[in-house]
Amino acid sequence: MENVLRPLTVVGGAVVFTLVVGYLADVTLRRADARHHETPLWGLLRRCRLPLQVVLLTALLRGSYRQTKWSVIEDRETGIGQALSLVLIGASAWLVVRIAAAIVESSYARYASSTRDTARVRRVRTQVTLIMRIVTAVVGVVAVAAMLLTFPDFRTIGTSMLASAGIIGIVAGVAAQSTLGNLFAGFQIAFGDMVRIGDTVVVDGEWGVVEEVTLTFLAVRTWDERRITMPVSYFTSKPFENWSRGGAQMTGTVFFHLDHSAPVGLMREKLKDVLADCPAWDGRDWSLAVTDTTPSTIQVRAVVTAKDADDIWTVRCVVREQLIAWLCEKHPYALPRIATSPASLPPDGQWPERGRAIPRQPRPAEVHSNNADGYVLDGDGPAKDAPRTGRG
Repeated sequence: MENVLRPLTVVGGAVVFTLVVGYLADVTLRRADARHHETPLWGLLRRCRLPLQVVLLTALLRGSYRQTKWSVIEDRETGIGQALSLVLIGASAWLVVRIAAAIVESSYARYASSTRDTARVRRVRTQVTLIMRIVTAVVGVVAVAAMLLTFPDFRTIGTSMLASAGIIGIVAGVAAQSTLGNLFAGFQIAFGDMVRIGDTVVVDGEWGVVEEVTLTFLAVRTWDERRITMPVSYFTSKPFENWSRGGAQMTGTVFFHLDHSAPVGLMREKLKDVLADCPAWDGRDWSLAVTDTTPSTIQVRAVVTAKDADDIWTVRCVVREQLIAWLCEKHPYALPRIATSPASLPPDGQWPERGRAIPRQPRPAEVHSNNADGYVLDGDGPAKDAPRTGRG
């Protein structure tokens, strides 16, 4: 009877104690969260209940499993102890990561709620995301190393591994130089404030928003919901456009190619009316001017402003659509067209009269000089003693 009650007492007591401690911890954190609304730390720490219970249960079983006096356990005592040690190390790493995540997320939430500068909030969000990834990676490496040290064979070869660590480090550094470069570039992006989560960027001709930043890659979500994954070293070695740096406000342009007879003054008044009815326009600035001309058209540029990249796109589309529709309806003559009428003749007296000798055309050598009037034009040979200042 004792062979049955002792294992049940040891295992059952550990399970009951673990459940009670987990319940009490959850109730305490829930009450603390209700009393302190200014910080979400206590609510976030409630996520640690499960790893805490696993750590408690594994630690109790690891310390008391020999007391069961059960023949099945005694025959496999070494293996069971090894397994419980591995579970305890893994659960402890899990608990540490959860606690660190709760502290970091709580700090970020308090900072975001007390700061109105969205650029700083995005910068802090990028930094805390990378910090959490670093903490997770470090804790994971330490946990794996601790697990390996529980095996006697690994402890035996530990000395030789340390002796060859320098050679292994050099070989690994050469083989993984690209990965290490991305790793250091990730630190530079996180703490150098080059690009942040939520920034609007243009990379390789693609416009999008930074959606995720890790230690090795950066994900950009384009306007058509595609994801572009790029190594972080790209942003430290090549130029790129960051439309959100220094403020999200933007200025956009809309170009029109019109006929020379286009009513620019009326277009300027119409643009003002269009912007007044456009909610995406922020009201900071606008203008309309003729910026270029060609033999067949003129180029009219409209300048508009908006609070961010999404709104500037909307304003540009609205202005382009409504002004073109207005020109088609009210001033169709202003649209560009191809002239098919015969060419106008020059005024009287500019064409040579019939029967009058046409002056001899100058030779190429005479054209490229600044004193062609002094040349001797008669004869086949070149003019003598004539200084030349151009090509001949």
